[in-house]
Amino acid sequence: METLERFITAADRVGARVVRCLDRTALVDYIARHAEGPVLLPDFASGRRLGLAEALRQSGCEVLTEHFRAGAARASAGVTGANFALADTGTVVLDSTDEALRLASTLPQRHFVILDPRKILPDGLAAVGPLRALQRRRSPDFIAFITGPSRTADIERVLTIGVHGPAELHILLLEGVSEDPLES
Repeated sequence: METLERFITAADRVGARVVRCLDRTALVDYIARHAEGPVLLPDFASGRRLGLAEALRQSGCEVLTEHFRAGAARASAGVTGANFALADTGTVVLDSTDEALRLASTLPQRHFVILDPRKILPDGLAAVGPLRALQRRRSPDFIAFITGPSRTADIERVLTIGVHGPAELHILLLEGVSEDPLES
């Protein structure tokens, strides 16, 4: 589990919150407690497998599953999966060619990423194979490398969090959701 611990340390260092979820119930409870408003939930394999839309609704969340452009403006949280992650930088990697995935991962103030720990790779070099496989499967237009919450700095080096994207990144580790780096 050295790779997992490296990932958690690196993600924490860049301001992400990494939470180990024992099961679907714990994952849904965490999102429901921290979403603070409507949740933008695009269609992705892990979300379907977990029955996430219905589970979040049952926990009291308002879940937006269509009309993403309009919904993104009022959503306080977005939920996506991840294709894989990089332990050395705490980065999650997501094929975000689907516009709904891009909106959910960039516009709300909180981004929740569901990640199976088996999809954590040691470093960028280890990602070459999965990236090539994604490219062969279909030519993705957008692959997002997300390292911590959105941040920017001005000429005086004043760091500001959340100006150009989510102010919070929550990485929810859930074993058994998917070990396939071609699906999120």
